[in-house]
Amino acid sequence: MFVGLVGMIVAPTMSQEDIQFEVEWQHMLALGQEHETAWDLYLTLQEAADEPLAPTSIEQLPDWSGLWTHTRDGAIAAQTGSFFGPGPGGITPKFSPAAVEMLEEGVTRNAEALTYDENISQCGPPGFPRWLAIPFLREFIVRPEQTWLSSETVNNVRRIYTDGRSHSSAMERYPLYYGDSVGFWDEQKLVIHTTQLMARAMGRNTLRQSEQMETVEIWENVDESTIRAHAWFYDSSILEESWYVQRYYARVPNDDKSLRMRYWHCGENENNNVFQTDEGSTQYSDFTFSNEDDR
Repeated sequence: MFVGLVGMIVAPTMSQEDIQFEVEWQHMLALGQEHETAWDLYLTLQEAADEPLAPTSIEQLPDWSGLWTHTRDGAIAAQTGSFFGPGPGGITPKFSPAAVEMLEEGVTRNAEALTYDENISQCGPPGFPRWLAIPFLREFIVRPEQTWLSSETVNNVRRIYTDGRSHSSAMERYPLYYGDSVGFWDEQKLVIHTTQLMARAMGRNTLRQSEQMETVEIWENVDESTIRAHAWFYDSSILEESWYVQRYYARVPNDDKSLRMRYWHCGENENNNVFQTDEGSTQYSDFTFSNEDDR
């Protein structure tokens, strides 16, 4: 069910596809903001599902085999870049005062080329939800009891438990790079709730999420070569209301099966080694393009 077009300001050059995207996007944003917490939204989606499934066979699940990559192709241009850039119609997040201060500081640091990243600069895990937007190959392993959403950079793996279990008990909870995720299947859509996330930077010189960050996602096929992820972010340290984004993943052509997922770490190449200067910028260690055999 989508909200109507009444009251929307539609640019004369907007296509029907653009209009439909804007209507759907605003509906999904409002859906998130109707719920005070991510868990409330998750439960609402579960109650609305015809038959929330804990599947018993692979035949019940979508075919997400092969290799995938984050893409902007096939998606409306809005919202495919920054997590917190303006959405369709110019709608922007309602940031907390602390978030506004972070963003202003980020603008200043960017202007001074101070772009050291505490996560990526040292080849560390990007963490979640930043994982949604990182490049390089991905592989989605779908089974009845759980789904693995993986990417080849530093061997990132998210495990989504769909066997009916709940989150870890309070005694066993602590912050994790990718949090703790449980989910259910609504027909061919995977619905996910994630909690127990680390406080981490969400990008270079942008917002820093807190341990309060929780998310809800819906993963679904757009067509046989495209998966769309709807994602709602809840973190009162930076957002006064929840925020909604979409991310798209394209199946990578690989008919001859020559392309494979390969674990790699950017620190394996010594020319990727960087350090943070006293001023806070990023600097490479001494480059070398020779080895002992060449000397």
